[in-house]
This record gives sequence, structure tokens and C-alpha cells, in this order.
Amino acid sequence: MKIYISADIEGIAGIANWDEASKWKPDYPPFREEMTKEVQAACEGANVAGAKEIWIKDAHGTGRNLDFSGLPSNTKWIRGFSGHPFLMMQELDHTFDAVLMIGYHSYAGSNESPLAHTLKTSMRYIKINGEYASEFLINSYTAALVGVPVVFVSGDIGLCNYVKEFNPNIKTVGVNKGVGDSMISPHPHVVYEDIKTGVQEALRGDIQNCRITLPEKFQIELSFVEHTKAYKGSFYPNMKKISSRELLFETSDYFEVLRMLSFVV
Repeated sequence: MKIYISADIEGIAGIANWDEASKWKPDYPPFREEMTKEVQAACEGANVAGAKEIWIKDAHGTGRNLDFSGLPSNTKWIRGFSGHPFLMMQELDHTFDAVLMIGYHSYAGSNESPLAHTLKTSMRYIKINGEYASEFLINSYTAALVGVPVVFVSGDIGLCNYVKEFNPNIKTVGVNKGVGDSMISPHPHVVYEDIKTGVQEALRGDIQNCRITLPEKFQIELSFVEHTKAYKGSFYPNMKKISSRELLFETSDYFEVLRMLSFVV
């Protein structure tokens, strides 16, 4: 099996403040280490399940967070962001058998995590066909675009509950629970074992049941914190300005959605 891992940081165990997610802040190093260990646990689970090759996209911030020194030798990593519209799923294509998402989090506008957001904190929310969109949803549609199922997700419990409603066949492991401006998490060693076991179960199951069908049409609503960013984005081709902070984009091609997000958000 050839496995793709997209790794973020705002949904790892224990993280509760934006300073812990910023490599420029003194609180960051322990959470960089936690992110790495959760990815390592996913790799261990994938290898037990028979993975031959694992590609890892460091998908948080600058894309330069993970310490790869302790990861298995059958891994390749993607650091930084090339500018390709696949963003957090860069280099994913039809040759992969399954996608794992580690450290993911709830969508902008939710109250499930103090770090809830979608793509950037400059967004109040992003909606796809009237539904609040998380990075899980955006990236799952990207995986569907190239025919690869998302089989495992770890992150906050709010996101995991959403994933189960989206497709109950996707294995989830909730590693934290947001309560207001706080986070409740199990001991990290419990988290690592749960991720390792969960990935094994996901890859040994019927991964075809995790496939999703892309909608035929996409209506994307963007709501910005600052009206000035909405004004600038309103000049993107085929974009409609519906209020001082809201824009609307419609297409039947999901790649055009990704292209728009990469330029406007």
C-alpha cells in the first residue's frame, strides 16, 4: 500500500493556544514534538497494516514543523508549500491507496475548539453548498478528485463527530475536547496507541467504503474578518460580492474551487 498523510497541529493532543501553534513563539517546541509523535504513531500503524510507502505532507503554517529523524525509513516528506492549489494535499494523486489526516480541527465558526478555523484565521467561515467547511471537508473533496479515499482522521472530538456524520466508515480518534478557551486531552501515550491502533484498523478494513462522491456543483461562500480582504477577493474571476465581508463563487469543477481558495483566502 502507498499511503498519504496530511498533518496539521491545531488538532493534536493538549494544544490550547495559538502561541503553541506558532514556530516563532517560545511555547511552540513541545507541540511540534507532539505533532511529530502523533504522525509517527500513524506511520507505525500503517506499517503494521502493510504499508510499503508513506508520503507525509507537513501541512501546518510554513510546512516546516515535523522532526523526521524518528520516522520510519519508508517515509517521504513534503516540506513547505509549492503554491499548487492542492495546498495541504500537495503531491496527492491516483497512485495512493488511502489518506490519513493527523492533527485536524473543527471548522471556522464552530465552538468545538479554541483553535477552530478554516485555512486561515482571516476567515470568519467558509461554506460549501451551504455547509460550514472544515479543512477535513475541503481536503476530502481534493482526495475524491483524484480517486483516493480518506480512511482515518485524528483531531478534536467535535471534528470527529462531524466526520462520522459525513461518512461513518472513516475511522476517527478524538485526541482533545474543546471547552470554551480550554482543551481536555488524554495522556499522550494513550493518544499514540489509539492512533496506531486506529490506523491499523482503518487500513485493514474495507477502504472502498470510505470513498465519497463529489457534488455536481459547488457554491462557495467566503466570509472575511476584514472587509478589505473581501474587497480584494471580489476581483477574482467569476466572484460575486454579496456584502461588505462576504463573497460567492460558483463552479461545477472542484479544481476551480481549489484554485480560487489558493488565490483569494
